[in-house]
Amino acid sequence: MNFTLSRRGFIASSAALSAAPMIARAKVAELPAAAPQNPLVKQRADAQIFRHDDGYYYLTGSVPEYDRLVLRRSKTIAGLTSATEAVLWRHEKTGPLSGFIWAPELHQINGQWIMYFAAGPSGGGEDVFRIRTYAVVCDGPDPMTGNWTLLGQFQAPWDSFNLDSTSFVHKGQRYFAWAQREPGIETNSNLYIAKLESPLKLAGKATRLTVPTLDWEIRGYKVAEAPAILHRNGRLFMTYSASATDARYCLGMLTADENADLLDANSWTKSPQPLFVTNSQTSVYGPGHNSFTADEQGRDILVYHGRDYAAIQGDPLFNPDRHTRVQRLYYTADGIPDFGVPVGNGPLPERFASAANAKLLLAHEGTRLIAGNPALAQTQFRQTPGRAGAQSVMLSPILLPGHYLVAGKDGSITLEPDSKSADFALRSQFVRLTDARRGTVRFAAIAAPGKAIGIAEGQVRLVRSRDAAARWRAD
Repeated sequence: MNFTLSRRGFIASSAALSAAPMIARAKVAELPAAAPQNPLVKQRADAQIFRHDDGYYYLTGSVPEYDRLVLRRSKTIAGLTSATEAVLWRHEKTGPLSGFIWAPELHQINGQWIMYFAAGPSGGGEDVFRIRTYAVVCDGPDPMTGNWTLLGQFQAPWDSFNLDSTSFVHKGQRYFAWAQREPGIETNSNLYIAKLESPLKLAGKATRLTVPTLDWEIRGYKVAEAPAILHRNGRLFMTYSASATDARYCLGMLTADENADLLDANSWTKSPQPLFVTNSQTSVYGPGHNSFTADEQGRDILVYHGRDYAAIQGDPLFNPDRHTRVQRLYYTADGIPDFGVPVGNGPLPERFASAANAKLLLAHEGTRLIAGNPALAQTQFRQTPGRAGAQSVMLSPILLPGHYLVAGKDGSITLEPDSKSADFALRSQFVRLTDARRGTVRFAAIAAPGKAIGIAEGQVRLVRSRDAAARWRAD
């Protein structure tokens, strides 16, 4: 077959595929219009997405000016990108809440909408970092239209730097977790937990959960901050952010059994290594200050902020480009969250497991495609619109931006950089076909009518489209 592409040949190949009998039996799946894309919201750091039972996703975060509390909502995660943003409250003209406003987090406690945040006084110098935790409260059931007023200051164990408060309910008990500098401990902040009596008052003594001591927790600053809770697989996972807020910023995690005493520091085990760090291959730097939500299908989603570049002019806190990002959260066979790497800009990637053998995923080692189950990031591929009309797509691994799956003349499937040639433009085009009855997808090659990406003799290559080997389960 001659793979040299002409305008007439490209149209003919697409038409031949579209007319093939297999397409009559399957549904062509275009890239979903409502699929989230990263960055989800630009210049919103310390990101939280709160999924409420009213059917809305609510998003808040720090604004670059650090002068106000904001909130937006949408019926979908993707819709948050363009949703109208409301200003709930602005810093005061003078006094302890006249300076920076950081890290807002929305909760509903005892039927009331509460937003925690950290604030300090204006005036410059070290005094602006006299940060304490406060809360505002909404006077009605709709947080977007209700009137928000100051509820007061969190009654912390010590009158010292504290921020990044969160609240959660476990086994009927409401808890409060936060970051604070404890007198006598030479760190910037440690993590604490206590039972909560009212939105701003603890029900008892606080427990110090962790102090930053590991090398990845003390780069630039000795930091453990921004706790976030996830309850899955018989355990509670508390993620937190560590080190300076530049490219060294990263996520760590504490783990406790769901039946353990959460106020006993010995119930929690710290991961010895960071779980989510800067990745230059995907161009996301300083990922951190995360929260968790679930997508419209109920799948766990990691929410965090990160920059597109590493070099920062001046203080990282005054760099505006910490963008809100989201991605799927996966789990190991032992039920532990597997964060993988920050997936980079563009549509959220997917994973494709062979319908015949779930242990064989479309994956790669460097520029070599394999069928296997290596590290998570090696199994994540981004689908983008192709160049052969609305039905065509291209597949690219997140770790190799600018490389795409290409159908070879000999039936091979390879990863190749975009050469911008007509030949590449033809051979890198596929049509995604769905089989709702089987819950599978196929990727039919436009360059080879009747063939699709599949697994044959343990290798990723072109197979007959109607064969079982061409079916994948997308996740």
